[in-house]
Amino acid sequence: MLKQTRYDSDRLYLRILKPRYAMEVLEYFKRNHSFLTQWEPKRQKNFYTLSYQKRQLSMEYSMYRDNSLARFWIYKKEDNRLIGNVCYSNIIMCNFKSCYLGYKLDKDEINKGYMTEAIKRTVEIMFEDFGLHRIEANVIPRNVRSLSVMKKLGFEKEGFSRRYLEINGKWEDHIHFAVYNDKI
Repeated sequence: MLKQTRYDSDRLYLRILKPRYAMEVLEYFKRNHSFLTQWEPKRQKNFYTLSYQKRQLSMEYSMYRDNSLARFWIYKKEDNRLIGNVCYSNIIMCNFKSCYLGYKLDKDEINKGYMTEAIKRTVEIMFEDFGLHRIEANVIPRNVRSLSVMKKLGFEKEGFSRRYLEINGKWEDHIHFAVYNDKI
């Protein structure tokens, strides 16, 4: 399996980060705290500390090396600014070759096509370099922008789960989507 830590798309750098980037990650989360709250689990108070983000990046980098997680941090090429991430978690190989997809984008960068571009490129990476067969994404029905991204990228709607994930202290319904690599 190819172990690059930086990939490119037309307008973006997609990078696997080491702990030395914790300050950039912390700044990203702080400036997007209010915006992301509606889409994420409740965060512990120490989440917004440099030490927490260093530990998290260290753990995620180890998981990347073990092929169980790949979080691609999104940087705009024009100014090298961190604007979000695309995360492939619970990567299971053997005869399953599947994972979950999650993603988030800076509040000031939505509706510019960056997330569609980042997911499209990282799906290619996960299929071609990691050898996955299936990627599943779960979207809250009221998240119109994410539903649009799933449609643009050709993710198939597979089903609906009531009270599927706890988001900001409330159990939220989710629509399941998946995309398949039929080349393997």
